[in-house]
Amino acid sequence: MTTDTDGGSGEPALTIDELAARAGTTVRTVRFYGTKGLLPPPVIGPRRVGHYGRDHLARLALIEELQHQGMTLAAIERYLRRLPPGLSHHDLAIHRAAVASWAPDTEETVTAAELRRRAGRPLAEEDIERLVAMDVVRPEGDAYRLDPGLLRLAVQLLDVPLSETAILAARTVLTEHARAAARELSQLFRAEVADRTEADVKSLSAHMQPLVVQALLTAFQRSLSAEVHQWLAGP
Repeated sequence: MTTDTDGGSGEPALTIDELAARAGTTVRTVRFYGTKGLLPPPVIGPRRVGHYGRDHLARLALIEELQHQGMTLAAIERYLRRLPPGLSHHDLAIHRAAVASWAPDTEETVTAAELRRRAGRPLAEEDIERLVAMDVVRPEGDAYRLDPGLLRLAVQLLDVPLSETAILAARTVLTEHARAAARELSQLFRAEVADRTEADVKSLSAHMQPLVVQALLTAFQRSLSAEVHQWLAGP
C-alpha cells in the first residue's frame, strides 16, 4: 500500500518497490539512477525508509523517453544537468512531451496488461475509455494501438477536470503551433549547416535539442503565466 507522510497534501509517498512498479522499471535501475545522480534522493521517513513522489516518477519517465530516442547514459546525464533546479513533476512532464516531439511518429500495438504497465498506474475501464476518447489509444480487438510519446502525458490528464473535447482542442492548438515553430527553426538551422559536414550537422543537432526544448518550455511558461494573470485581472 502507498503510504502518505506529507501531512495529507496529496503527494504520493512511494517506497522504492512501489516507485519501480509505477514507473515500469526495476528497483535495481532506480538505485542505479540514484547513484549516478539522475534521481534526487528520497525523503527518509520512519524506520529509515526512503519515500519517493511525483517528481521521481516524472524524472524516470523523462529518462525513459531520452533512452527511447537513443541517447546514451552519459548524454542523459548531461541533459539532466542542464535542467533548472527545482522543476516540478508538471515541468518535467512538459519536458518529456517536448522531447518526444523530436522523435518520429511511432505507434505500437500492445496488450491491455502492457498498456496498464506503461501507464505507470492502475487504469480502470473508464480511464481507458477516456484515453480512447482523447485519441491516444485505439482498441484493436483484444489489444490497443497507442502512441508511446503521448501515453504518459494523457495518463496525467486523467486527473485534470477537463472534458475530452477541451483536451482534444488544446492538443490541436499545441500541435499546430509546435509544428510551425519546428518548421521555422528547422529552416533556420538548415541554413546554418548548409556547408558543413555530416558529422558537424549531427553534433549541432545533439547539442541544440535540449537547448531548444528548454527555450520553448521557458517561453511557453512565461507566455502562459502572462495570459493567466491577464485573465484573472479581468477586463
